[in-house]
Amino acid sequence: MNNTELKMGYVWTICLVAACGGLLFGYDWVVIGGAKPFYEAYFGITDPAQSGWAMSSALVGCVFGALVSGWCADKLGRRIPLIASAILFSASAWGTAMASSFDMFVIYRIVGGVGIGLASALSPMYIAEVSPAEKRGRFVAVNQLTIVIGVLAAQLVNLLIAEPVAAGATHQAIVETWNGQTGWRWMFGAELVPAVAFLLLMFVVPESPRWLMKAGKEARARQTLERIGSSAYATQTLKEIAHTLAKDNHRVSYSTLLQPQIRPVVIIGMVLAVFQQWCGINVIFNYAQEIFASAGFDINGTLKSIVATGIINLVFTLAALPLVDKIGRRKLMLFGASGLTVIYALIAGAYALGIMGWPVLLLVLAAIAIYALTLAPVTWVLLAEIFPNRVRGLAMSLGTLALWIACFLLTYTFPLLNAGLGASGSFFLYGVICALGWIYIQRNVPETKGVTLEALEEQLAAKHLKTASAVKEAH
Repeated sequence: MNNTELKMGYVWTICLVAACGGLLFGYDWVVIGGAKPFYEAYFGITDPAQSGWAMSSALVGCVFGALVSGWCADKLGRRIPLIASAILFSASAWGTAMASSFDMFVIYRIVGGVGIGLASALSPMYIAEVSPAEKRGRFVAVNQLTIVIGVLAAQLVNLLIAEPVAAGATHQAIVETWNGQTGWRWMFGAELVPAVAFLLLMFVVPESPRWLMKAGKEARARQTLERIGSSAYATQTLKEIAHTLAKDNHRVSYSTLLQPQIRPVVIIGMVLAVFQQWCGINVIFNYAQEIFASAGFDINGTLKSIVATGIINLVFTLAALPLVDKIGRRKLMLFGASGLTVIYALIAGAYALGIMGWPVLLLVLAAIAIYALTLAPVTWVLLAEIFPNRVRGLAMSLGTLALWIACFLLTYTFPLLNAGLGASGSFFLYGVICALGWIYIQRNVPETKGVTLEALEEQLAAKHLKTASAVKEAH
């Protein structure tokens, strides 16, 4: 594709607006960590089960949002559900900030979770469908960049709002402070600014041309494509989309995902989604406070160190943007899986030998850097592009659902793993998972850089039909 045929300023604008869903996803997901000591004191939470429910309740909304995102994407398009997610983020920010009871606090956290579930599936899908093939990886990776910016923004807002906490402060002492009465509310309420901005900006973003074609609205699809590129670009893209859609009657259901040429691709997407959660990075964040404390940081120093992890996350996600299209998805995924395998083996050895402090801290930062450079952005890129046009909404929904269920299971099983295996055993286990992930990627994940969504669909369908025929003949 000749770059002169593309209006890159417009493409960047609509992709960045859609990627705001990722920013709100990141902010909403992380802000609760900094607010935790203060809202727990305010609501008098002392029961570990109640504390865990407050922290993980948004996951219930995430699972539901991911579950309905496929239906919404196929019936309503990509744009309207993203507008709905912006409304849900706004309601969650306002509701948690103003909550007068713990039950209302949890309800609004679940509302925000539904917004996360919708945005996590639809933002990368929309970006993939409006991006030119040779730059698609970079544009979809921008969604991961905005997630990381949202995470860092939440960490910075928490640090700026929270007043210094006295060492060993009790719940009662905290609840009597400004932090315990008002500060935590501002942490949640600050999300209202980007949420409302996202809502307003989404009204000037066009619908996905690939969904418009699927819905029989070719004139509107052409209009959108001619805003993205030249008339020739629009004509060629419409021809490719029509060719892939002509093979099916446009009516799809979850049973469609079981067809021989589609099922293997759906399985790849679900495995990659689960692997992104179970690759061990959540263990890193669970251990962050302990690791920083062992390196000699006090409570307030730990807050600043956690912000440092956010900065590293941001820097290496920025570095990933050009690499996704230059190096390719497959090589980055393999590098990420192997790199984390080695680092977890070293961390497990350090815990086993009683080596703590700065050596472990540096290994932790290296793990975050590798994850941000590889598995974090590339997984979303692959999920957004490997599924066929006619089932992309449902398949992306299923992949995102697998991701959030994996996250939910990880959240609840981690304390058990930690209690049973200890720190060394836990890191060793996640090292094994990363090694298995490397083997799976090596055997099953195709390279997708520089290929149009329609050409990629043709290639994957032909490959899996050929494999299915070979298996049938062997039997």
